[in-house]
Amino acid sequence: MNFIQKSIGRKIFFTLLMIGLILAASTIWLLPPFRDWLLYDSFATPLQVHLAELAPLILFFVATVILLWGVMAHPLGKVFHEMKAYLAGRTYKKIFTSRIDEMGVLAHFFNDVTRNLERVSGMIAEGKRMSQEFSVGSDIQRKILPTTMPAIPGVVLYGSMRPASEIGGDSFDIIPAGNNTLVYVGDVTGHGLPAALIMVMVNTIMRTYSELYASGYDILVNTNRILKQRIEPRRFMTCVLLRWNIQEQKLYYTGAGHEHILIYRKQQSLCEVRQTGGIALGMVPDISKIIKEELIPLENGDCVVLYSDGIIEAKNIQGEMFGIQRLKGAVEQYASTSTPEELFARISKDFGLFVGDQIQEDDITLIAFQKT
Repeated sequence: MNFIQKSIGRKIFFTLLMIGLILAASTIWLLPPFRDWLLYDSFATPLQVHLAELAPLILFFVATVILLWGVMAHPLGKVFHEMKAYLAGRTYKKIFTSRIDEMGVLAHFFNDVTRNLERVSGMIAEGKRMSQEFSVGSDIQRKILPTTMPAIPGVVLYGSMRPASEIGGDSFDIIPAGNNTLVYVGDVTGHGLPAALIMVMVNTIMRTYSELYASGYDILVNTNRILKQRIEPRRFMTCVLLRWNIQEQKLYYTGAGHEHILIYRKQQSLCEVRQTGGIALGMVPDISKIIKEELIPLENGDCVVLYSDGIIEAKNIQGEMFGIQRLKGAVEQYASTSTPEELFARISKDFGLFVGDQIQEDDITLIAFQKT
């Protein structure tokens, strides 16, 4: 029976065959006596006799029409009605059927298509909502990051951050705090919205503590204490904080597991690569015995460059990384004859030529700081 139900053509064929056999049997066994009775009936008209002879064909035609209506026309009309409603943007209904023939396949296909389209429409709507939220997040991040470089007695600096996605996890800030000006670069694990939220959190905490403490050490120790309580264990942020004391005209740094510091010595025309040391913020509850603030002796014209790993780990089409040595070489080549902004531009140009059209996979931050 399933063999018949799986095809409308088979169903119609076998149904009509059964009707034909029944009608043929009635023609052979039932019609002759009835026709003879009509012929000998004085009240029978010629029309009644002809109708009696044509009765099997009439019954076969009526049965065929009913069969085609029930098997094809009516269910097909229901499917087309719902399709037209969907295409016209009106309310449509799911088609419930237990049929396993072509009509059932068509009904199930309609249900699957509309269900998938509803899901896609939902994803598009969700995507638009997320895009709007990312846009808001991007605006917030842009407002947090420095848009202009402040005038600082004794130094000139320039920096910028370029996220890998709409919002990023790299951060830098320039914070005036009495006799000190603080400059930091931070890099949160990963990128995107979770990293950006941590970036915003750290930025706010550090600005708050910069009003309470005079040393980079105290600022980072207390920032870590607050941050560790509020982020997942697998999240953390590397950081290096510079503290320029305007009164002393001296530069100090405190490292928290970040990349190296590049220090260009103008008199020697050499670039020193110094490890920042320490441990990333958010990894352990207390970093007071791990980090420390240290002095960087500078002469006029010396330059300090801070960066995030998005620069040195960027790859070209051959899979080769830009690397610390290329960055160091660029600093040595350009720092003696460049302002911080010019140095930033020249390093950025070399970096762009190296990576070419490769997709940016990580956030990129670069800051140049020069004693005048």
